Amino acid sequence: MSFDDLVVEPPAAARRLLGATLRSGPVAVRIVEAEAYGGDPAGPWPDPASHSGRGRTARNAVMFGPAGVLYVYLSYGTHTCINVTSGPDGTASAVLVRAGEVIDGLEVARARRPAARSDTDLGRGPGNLGTVLGITLADYGTPLFDPASPIRLELDGAIDAAQIASGPRVGVSTAADRPWRFWLPSSPAVSAYRRSPRAPLAAAPAVVPGAGGRVRRNSRGSAMN
Repeated sequence: MSFDDLVVEPPAAARRLLGATLRSGPVAVRIVEAEAYGGDPAGPWPDPASHSGRGRTARNAVMFGPAGVLYVYLSYGTHTCINVTSGPDGTASAVLVRAGEVIDGLEVARARRPAARSDTDLGRGPGNLGTVLGITLADYGTPLFDPASPIRLELDGAIDAAQIASGPRVGVSTAADRPWRFWLPSSPAVSAYRRSPRAPLAAAPAVVPGAGGRVRRNSRGSAMN
């Protein structure tokens, strides 16, 4: 698998990342929750909630580049958030990795997050995940499919759609009901959904069609964006 798997629309890229392994030094996590973001109005996926929603800047420039590159930013000036660029080169989009299960380097992960109540909590939420993986702003622009990179993304086989849930994004005040957050309900590392208090009230609960015509309701997410 390679970056070609991520040269797709944002929701498809987010679903493709579920179950993938993200390695940073001695710690590796299995991605269990991801959130898609589009780009500016001139692109195919306009998204006012995205960092690239108003066009290219020095901060978001990597989002306009090729897929499979690390986009890192600070949330509230404190928490390092990890994103994987997606879509074709020149078109802005990326996926925020919201949660992961630690599958390697558990002792290092515990030392980095001593306040975690359990191993399940170590990588729950994007800020916690950045801490556990030891990723900083200095890692901005890292090519994730380069074997020589200190941070690498390993895509396994795609997970069946019936095993994936989706719902509204967390912590955004615009386009809050766009069902572009995806997660694996079987994982205890996925955290509780919290809607931004600045987001307009939804007219009805967010639902998305499930496999076989069923309707799947949102139930889990994360508190931090």
